[in-house]
Amino acid sequence: MSPMPLAGKVAIVTGASRGLGRAMAVALAGAGADVALAARSKPDLEETARLVRTAGRRAVVAATDVTRYAEVEGLVTLTMSELGGLDIVVNNSGVASVKPLIEWAPEEWRALVDTNLHGAIALCRAAAPHLIARGAGKVINVASMLAAVGLSGYTVYSATKGAIVAFTRTLGVEWARHNIQVNAIAPGWFDTDMSAPAWANPRVGERLVRDIPARRIGKPEEIGPLAVYLASSASDFMTGQTIYLDGGHTAG
Repeated sequence: MSPMPLAGKVAIVTGASRGLGRAMAVALAGAGADVALAARSKPDLEETARLVRTAGRRAVVAATDVTRYAEVEGLVTLTMSELGGLDIVVNNSGVASVKPLIEWAPEEWRALVDTNLHGAIALCRAAAPHLIARGAGKVINVASMLAAVGLSGYTVYSATKGAIVAFTRTLGVEWARHNIQVNAIAPGWFDTDMSAPAWANPRVGERLVRDIPARRIGKPEEIGPLAVYLASSASDFMTGQTIYLDGGHTAG
């Protein structure tokens, strides 16, 4: 790839206020893209925007609840008006809750499904007219290695991420004729706020690391190069796929 493979491109990144979302937004900016940043927490988004601007690119901040379709449509409209187009969609918004299924209340699992699955569907639907009209585009959905590996307590979370894998595969087929590539990244354990509860107990953390052939967890910045690849023309012949970025966890 060229040093600036995304020069002139415009991206939306949801869940961009911290963790993997922030890392991907900064990486896309470093590769030349202007970025619309979405999440519920506007103060944290402003810090991501500062990092994007430090990379020399434009940033737009949009406090967005991806479970509300009108807000998702507003995000797309704002991106188009402020940044002049839309080329790349990164569906990263997600929440996790860990407990046995018997302890879940219906309103709790619906809230998790709304964010993790319906949010990605909503942004793809809102972006569809613009990407299809252009005859080109890139969609990157963030799944999880827990779509492929069972872990007690993660039943609902894993179900949403398995659905993201299926959604990615099918939408990749559906949009291939429009020259829009749809792929997913399925991260393993990374050093983020979301995964922090898993490491609160050192004994649990040690057990989880033993399941990773690389014998360590990932650093947020390690997801950036893969996001850039999937957002660039280098991945034009790849669609409907899920890449597991997990230190070999699912392979082992």
